[in-house]
Amino acid sequence: MEADALAGEPAEDAGSAAWRAELAGLRPADGEGVVFALHTGNGPATLTWLPGLETVLDLPGASGHELCERLTELLGPLTVHLPRTRPGRDFELEQPYDAAGGARRRIRLRVRTVGDTGRATGLLGVVSAVPDIQPGRSELAELTDRYRVLVELSPDAICVHEGGVITYANRAALDLFAARSAGEVVSHPFAEFVAAESAGLLLGGAGPGPVESVLKRVDGSKFAAETVSVRTTEEDTPSFQVVIRDVTTKLAAAAALRAQTAVVTHVSDAIVAITAEGIVTSWNPAAEAVYGWPEPEAVGRRVREVLGAELDPEAIRQAGGVVAQTHRRRDGAPLSVRVFTAETADGYVLVCADETARRRAELHYRTVVAALDEGVLVMGPTGLIESVNPAASRILGVPAAELIGVPCSTLVLFDESDARIPPDELPSVRTRRTGIPQNGLVVRSRRPDGRDVWMSLTSRLLDPDDPQNVTVVTSFTDITEQRAISARLAHDATHDPLTRLANRTLVLDRLERRRRTAATTVLFLDLDKFKLINDSLGHPVGDQVLRIAGERLRRATAEDDVVGRLGGDEFVVVTTGAAEPDEVRTFAAHLRSVLAEPVSVHGRQLHLDVSMGIVLVGAADPRSAQDVLRDADIAMYQAKSRGRGRFEFFDVELRMRMQRRLRMEQDLRDAVHSGQLWPAYQPVVDLRTGDMVAVEALLRWTHPKHGEISPAEFIPLAEESELINVLGKFVLHDTTRELATLRSERGLDLSLKVNLSVRQLDDPHLIPAVRDALATTGLPPSALTLEVTESALMRDASAAAEVLTALRSLGVLLAIDDFGTGYSSLAQLRRLTLDTLKIDRSFITGIAESHNAAAIVSSIIAMAHAVNLTVVAEGVETPEELTILKELGCDQAQGYHLGKPLAATELFH
Repeated sequence: MEADALAGEPAEDAGSAAWRAELAGLRPADGEGVVFALHTGNGPATLTWLPGLETVLDLPGASGHELCERLTELLGPLTVHLPRTRPGRDFELEQPYDAAGGARRRIRLRVRTVGDTGRATGLLGVVSAVPDIQPGRSELAELTDRYRVLVELSPDAICVHEGGVITYANRAALDLFAARSAGEVVSHPFAEFVAAESAGLLLGGAGPGPVESVLKRVDGSKFAAETVSVRTTEEDTPSFQVVIRDVTTKLAAAAALRAQTAVVTHVSDAIVAITAEGIVTSWNPAAEAVYGWPEPEAVGRRVREVLGAELDPEAIRQAGGVVAQTHRRRDGAPLSVRVFTAETADGYVLVCADETARRRAELHYRTVVAALDEGVLVMGPTGLIESVNPAASRILGVPAAELIGVPCSTLVLFDESDARIPPDELPSVRTRRTGIPQNGLVVRSRRPDGRDVWMSLTSRLLDPDDPQNVTVVTSFTDITEQRAISARLAHDATHDPLTRLANRTLVLDRLERRRRTAATTVLFLDLDKFKLINDSLGHPVGDQVLRIAGERLRRATAEDDVVGRLGGDEFVVVTTGAAEPDEVRTFAAHLRSVLAEPVSVHGRQLHLDVSMGIVLVGAADPRSAQDVLRDADIAMYQAKSRGRGRFEFFDVELRMRMQRRLRMEQDLRDAVHSGQLWPAYQPVVDLRTGDMVAVEALLRWTHPKHGEISPAEFIPLAEESELINVLGKFVLHDTTRELATLRSERGLDLSLKVNLSVRQLDDPHLIPAVRDALATTGLPPSALTLEVTESALMRDASAAAEVLTALRSLGVLLAIDDFGTGYSSLAQLRRLTLDTLKIDRSFITGIAESHNAAAIVSSIIAMAHAVNLTVVAEGVETPEELTILKELGCDQAQGYHLGKPLAATELFH
């Protein structure tokens, strides 16, 4: 230790220093001795003392430098271990000293270590002269005294145990065992401080050298130690001196070194150690893999040779320690490397991270992103746009250079409800704030050229595993065209393609919404006789008529009214502008008048009329939109059945009638196969002889629940639903079979009269059905008369004539039924191959009371006879009517007066 003598200029005043020394218990009670202070902190060591040192050392007139050297020499045993000694420890040492003139003296040093943070940085003490050297004190005693001081000052723990009991422990041992006093260690068995796993190593005797063991502190905690045990006596009771050194830190350092070695060996980065001259001294396995040089060949070469590039580690270190370079493998392949440089005692360490694959991946990524049709923006942690791909620039209509570096909040976006998204709620901002991805958001942006672009946008963190690096990637696809197509498809899905009016789906949706909030009126419209236009003029003309009708309805209604086409010639109007019955009647009449205006199509003037059903819907009406539309349809059907060209309001009774009608129609279908239908026969009498010459087959229905159903109710149902063909076939086969049997078994000479409906005349299976009935039953064709109503014949006289001719070819007879209700003429009757004419009952009823009725019947009979037709009068109810018919020359008659319709078993009992 070097110290500067500052005699006469102490670091603190003499009184303060003396007081501190006395307070520390270092100064003798008699006050003898000189206080000194030694400081060995940062910088050169300093040694200061109070006046009187030259007297104590018996060096009168000595300089400060001389006094400093002599005192430093005396303090040598105390300062040798000072850096490893804790502050607050007291020591006393007597040193032999040769005074001036050769006199032998002894100097006593009493000191205390001082410092902070657990490390001694100096001494505070008192140096005094021992009066006389004790007589008889040998050099061995002096040496022992010195040894004792050295042991006490040793930084290594030293203890002595004799017979297994500790008899001495120096200050370092007490500290190592965490003892508060010597009594917690001395006189205790040494085994108390040895862990069980090391007992065999330390308690069996002295070893040949250092032993690593595990010891225990006073509190029972364990620590790793290196011990050296030396036997000091040969008596029966052995004594050992044990030097103990805490190696916990040493072992930790060794473990850390091993870990560092393992890291260097197994790390994926090349780690290269070089000398200051650039010679490779260390080359880890990763360096072998990256550069292709085996370690034995790489070590000793210049670094530029094995890295394939010039490298100045000092320049790299001064530039920040990191640089990106292109190196080359041994085979010449280029490597993209990031080099980290650190200086060592004898050179440099280079950490070379091979980024070739990452750079290649980045290049591929940039190429792919640049080629994407999907726009990609990257927003950095500051919220500024850092990257823009070409698609993003194209979709947004903004050059990439104008986007990079600007805040993402400058992008103005609107949601699907056309509301602007606030800057703090933009998808990228929300993702940065919450870390939660925003997926598939549909937003709109206004381009600088004024065009709106719709986008499907997704925003997410670039690295979800690194929440501190809040870089956000926003990708978006231009869905403007797709959205327009979807809008067109949605419009087409809810609108009629012919008229562009709302279809049934949209009408029901709007009706469902409106009926919940306000009183609503629904008008169901059906164009009268539209089928005639379609059939006679063709579908193109019919389609044009429908378009014109739809456009007229649209113009005749308010802007918020719903006008729709349900299909065919059916339209519907939903309005809230007319809710009271009188208002609705006025509105309905207005719609009729608008539609009634002449329609000019392809040079033709067409006139339309309409039947309407009306439903008034209150705000609290429980019916669904579907139910309301159904009721409007029922009311429209009622208007049709009452003569067309009118409107009807819906009421509950009307619905009940229609429901009964629907149930009856279904029941009628079931009745055909369940034996509920049966034929009744009404006699036809020859008025000249009074004999029954024929029977007319009339269909009857006995319902299992409602009993007898009137033909007036179920025959129209069959006509409308086309069940009439099934019923007609049933009647034809059943009655021909039954009458053929009666004729054969009873020898009756009767003919059968069966009615044909207008729909049966259109049925292509009619002729085969008649032929099959005659063939299977054996009834002679001349015994079968098929009756057709006058209105059916006049509907399409030429078509009817073809059917009648085909029937005539089978040999059956033909009759015109209900004559007088149509508009047939004598010329028309002559063109039709008929055999019988039946006068409608409306002319027979009241013939006895009305001269005009009798005259009409007489003229009909005369006209029929003129073309050789047999005349049959229907509906004869009284004897008077029968008498008059005989007088007028009528050939045959039927009616309740002559016989009611009965089952065959009753009529032919």
